[in-house]
Amino acid sequence: MNRTMMSLLLFGSLLLASQEKLAKDLPKGDSGQIAEVIVQFRQAPAGVHHRKVTGRGGHLRSVLTVVNGGLYSVPASALAALAADPEVLYISPDRDVQGALDYATPTVGADIALRNGWDGTGVAVAVIDSGITDHWDLRVGSDNPNNERAGKSRVVYDQSFVPAKPNGAVSEKDAYGHGTHVAGIIAGNASSSDGKNYTHNFRGMARQARLVNLRVLDENGVGRDSYVIAAIQRAIQLKALYNIRVINLSLGRPAIDSYKADPLCQAVEAAWKAGIVVVVAAGNDGRDNTGGRSGYGTISAPGNDPYVITVGAMKTLKSVSRADDQIASYSSKGPTFKDHIVKPDIVAPGNQIASLLFNNDTWIGKQYPQNVIPYSYFQTTGSDTLSFCYAWLSGTSMATPMVSGSAALLIQQNPAITPDQVKARLMRTASKSFPSYSTATDPVTGQKYSSQYDIFTVGAGYLDVWAALNDTALSSKTAMSPSVIRDPASGKFKLVKDASAVWGDSVVWGDSVVWGDRLVLWSGSVVWGDSVVWGDSVVWGDATASGYSVVWGDSVVWGDSVVWGDADKRMIESKNIFMNGEK
Repeated sequence: MNRTMMSLLLFGSLLLASQEKLAKDLPKGDSGQIAEVIVQFRQAPAGVHHRKVTGRGGHLRSVLTVVNGGLYSVPASALAALAADPEVLYISPDRDVQGALDYATPTVGADIALRNGWDGTGVAVAVIDSGITDHWDLRVGSDNPNNERAGKSRVVYDQSFVPAKPNGAVSEKDAYGHGTHVAGIIAGNASSSDGKNYTHNFRGMARQARLVNLRVLDENGVGRDSYVIAAIQRAIQLKALYNIRVINLSLGRPAIDSYKADPLCQAVEAAWKAGIVVVVAAGNDGRDNTGGRSGYGTISAPGNDPYVITVGAMKTLKSVSRADDQIASYSSKGPTFKDHIVKPDIVAPGNQIASLLFNNDTWIGKQYPQNVIPYSYFQTTGSDTLSFCYAWLSGTSMATPMVSGSAALLIQQNPAITPDQVKARLMRTASKSFPSYSTATDPVTGQKYSSQYDIFTVGAGYLDVWAALNDTALSSKTAMSPSVIRDPASGKFKLVKDASAVWGDSVVWGDSVVWGDRLVLWSGSVVWGDSVVWGDSVVWGDATASGYSVVWGDSVVWGDSVVWGDADKRMIESKNIFMNGEK
């Protein structure tokens, strides 16, 4: 072989290797664009690493040491050459992210936990969201509504990662309204809705927990990957100072990369390994039938990471009993894109959840006054005047803080408990009792959606925090969510567990204990010999393998140009779910 041929082969292999380190949704090299990208290196970046980027016309925007990288502005034409550098691990766009209890708390046993003294005292939860306003229900002190303005705020730290507007003005702490609602589900003390003249009170899961406000979503509920990564990095830095033991991420975006390359996933893993429980919304794309997949394969990032606790949404149907509860049809389903991780891990109430709203100046208060709860709903002498203290919102964003608050209670009970032990405990004790099928109706369009209760829809089951507080099982192993593989010859599926994971370690942590004995409810028999999940029946579609190709990567749905269908349509659907929920 001559030198020219060898050089061509070497160049070709280097080019192929560099292409594998470039995210599919980066702008093309000939587009003339300046790309905002997150570059991950093999080690924490120093001056020499930044010069690798600036030497190609790039500009350092911020250092993101938690993912061994940084945010840069780089000419699209220079990305391929940058990716070819052996010190570069992966390059991805700075993608947009979005913020993906009157009945809910007793449904999951939080009222019993409170009566037994578990209220989150001493534990701080970092809320990475649209901000938290100084709502009366987030103050220290009694729950007496006549003294609602007394006491010091339990929001012990505030920082915004959203850039100031061009005029230098900084918007309100929560101009959107989403983060305050989430904070109330975690730690509201019901000071504005508790007393002898109140018929409903809206208390959070851990009413004395402290909150760390890390704002990453703007007044329209939109942020960037780099904001979230910087906020996670800050939470890790502040962990010891405030005893931050939980991070709540009621936000997300489509999972485009493997979790092993996605910088959002790498950031949440860093927090997890630093001893912080990370709880993430599954996403609201469970109705997405692109390619006939019936909502499967739609888990958002960073909920696609196997370390974190990924939460789907249930409907309480306005009753305290779990017996009549149903999955919300919009709750995103697994397995995850590309890696086929079994998600969600757990489900919790998330449909039409009542929680905090602070005045009518928020985006929610202005645009959707019908979501604001009137005084007559929770006061015996109340009028139909809108309270602007509370609102109803829906989505996996609302289910996520239910689990974050529960994690705070477990940590209060046992400060030595690890993130993996919290996750395993919550999954093991989750209720496994579900119907086989249910049907939901969109209140706006009238369209009906059917759901079936398999491992990719409800995970390990329905949150039961009182059962978790009464459980004593602990393990020294990880609680990484398993993946699932398909044998193309037989069409059967198998759970694949990381060798370091607790699942299957003993009778205590066996498959049937954690995921129940009705893991998947498709037509045909369910076979559990040799960890086979499904029998011989076709899983997606009743007679064809079209669903296989969509979820398992053989279809154009997962190609370079079409990942999640029409983005505008997704935005409209997500907003409709957020404001209206379903029946």
